[in-house]
Amino acid sequence: MTGLGPISEPLPNRPAGTWPFPDGHGAAFRVVATAQDYLTLMKPRIILLLLITTGTTMIVASPHHVAFGTLVFTLLGGTLAAGSANAFNMYLDRDIDAVMQRTRLRPIPTGRLSPRQALGFGIAVGLLSIVIMAGGVNGLSAALSTAGIVFYVIVYTYWLKRRTPQNIVIGGAAGAIPPLVGWAAAVGHLALPAIALFVIVFLWTPPHFWALALTKVDDYRTAGVPMLPVSRGDRVTRRHIFIYALLLSAATMTLFVPLHALGVVYLVAAATLDSLFVYLAWTVLKKPSLLAAGMLFGYSIAYLTLLFIAMVADRLIA
Repeated sequence: MTGLGPISEPLPNRPAGTWPFPDGHGAAFRVVATAQDYLTLMKPRIILLLLITTGTTMIVASPHHVAFGTLVFTLLGGTLAAGSANAFNMYLDRDIDAVMQRTRLRPIPTGRLSPRQALGFGIAVGLLSIVIMAGGVNGLSAALSTAGIVFYVIVYTYWLKRRTPQNIVIGGAAGAIPPLVGWAAAVGHLALPAIALFVIVFLWTPPHFWALALTKVDDYRTAGVPMLPVSRGDRVTRRHIFIYALLLSAATMTLFVPLHALGVVYLVAAATLDSLFVYLAWTVLKKPSLLAAGMLFGYSIAYLTLLFIAMVADRLIA
C-alpha cells in the first residue's frame, strides 16, 4: 500500500514488495497483513462472481419479494462457504502452488500462514457458513451450500484435479451450485429454471477456465496437473472451448424457450452476449494466440455477470 510512511523490512517469508511495514508500526501492520492473508485464502475475486450469480438468481426467482435479511444472510453464508472451500483448496494444493508462477506468492507457499492455520480457518469458516445458512435462510439452501463445499474440496481438488483432464468439467459443478442456493433461499424449493441456471454456469466454466489454462500451460505442466492443454494439447483445447461455447449459447436460450421463464429483454441481451462469446471462441480456434485466449478469459467474466444482470432486468421489467 502507498501513502503510509517509510517502508521497513517485510514480514519474514513475505516476498519483498507485497506489503510494506512503516517504521514504528510493525505490530499493527503485521496484524493487518495477517488478516489480508486469511482473506487471500478465501479468493475474494472468485467469490464476487459467485455472489453475483446467487443474488441475481434470488431476484429472478422471486422479484419484488426477497426479504432484505434473507438476501444478506444468503450472501454472507455463500461468501463463507466459498471462502471455506477455497481455503481447503489452498491447503490441499500447497505443494503445486509452490512451483507455479501464478500461485507461488500465496500465503502458504511463502510461509506467511502455516498449513495448519489454513486448514483450521477453512473448517471454522465452513461451519460458520452452515450455521448462518441454516439459521438465517433455510435448510435446503444450507444443504446445497454445504454440498458445494464438499464437492469442490473432495471431488474436484482432492480427487479429480491431479488425475484427469476432465477435472474442470466435472468439478465445475461446484461453481454452478450458487444459483441453486439463491433460488432455494428465495422460494424454499427448486424449479426447472433453477436447474437451467445451474447448467448455464456448468457449461460456462470449462471454456472460461481453459482459456486461462492456455495462457498458463507451462505452469500446469511444471506442477504436473493434467489440465486439458497439458494432457491433450492446445489444438484439442481450443476445439473443446468452441464446442462448449455453442452448448452454452444453446443453454441460455432455454430460459426463453421452452421454459418461458424470461422474456424478450433477456432474449436480446443473451443473444448479443452469446454472439460475442462464440466469436471469441471461434477466434481462439482459428487464430490461436495468447492474446485471443486472454481476451476470451476476460470477456467470460463480464459475460456471466451481464447475463445474470439481464435476467434481473427482464424480471423486474416484466
